Amino acid sequence: MENSEPDPTPEAAAAALVEAEASRTRLAGALVLPSFFYAAIGGAVAVQIATTAFTIADGRGWAHAIRLGGVALLVLVAAIQLVRFRQLNGVWLGGLTSRVVLGTAPAASISYALAFGASAWAGFNRMWWLAAVCAVAGGAAYALSGLRWWRRYQGDPASHSRGESAGLIAILGALAVAGVVLLVLLSRPR
Repeated sequence: MENSEPDPTPEAAAAALVEAEASRTRLAGALVLPSFFYAAIGGAVAVQIATTAFTIADGRGWAHAIRLGGVALLVLVAAIQLVRFRQLNGVWLGGLTSRVVLGTAPAASISYALAFGASAWAGFNRMWWLAAVCAVAGGAAYALSGLRWWRRYQGDPASHSRGESAGLIAILGALAVAGVVLLVLLSRPR
């Protein structure tokens, strides 16, 4: 079957690309986040850090249920916030999911690791108030990293719209689970 429309001229193709880029920029500027988005994500991350640090440091069997509760809360809050974003805007945004919610942005990953390590250390030393402070600081830094990414995305959506691949997310998740398992195994009394 032959194409009945003539091929576009280079000028027409360039103009179409410029219009597509302008359309993407307009869309990025018009997107809105759900109310309390950063507070919800940061709070859930803080609870997850605190519950995991507590259960690693405590080691009693019943305490492991608390860890699952912290993880479940984080997954639930993340899912709710992403669904709310979709309802508000009518689109999914891969960079928002991976960089902000899943914490693959460098600042989120680093702040999470530091806060978790400090919170676990404080838990091992039975300084629960310090473990809680570290967890809250980690959640706040995680949320601020998300805010930073959001502002950068809205200013330059072409450079910041892509998130990590599902395969990379799965590998990072498996490494995180392996790290927690290693910590639990090393923290058991001998």
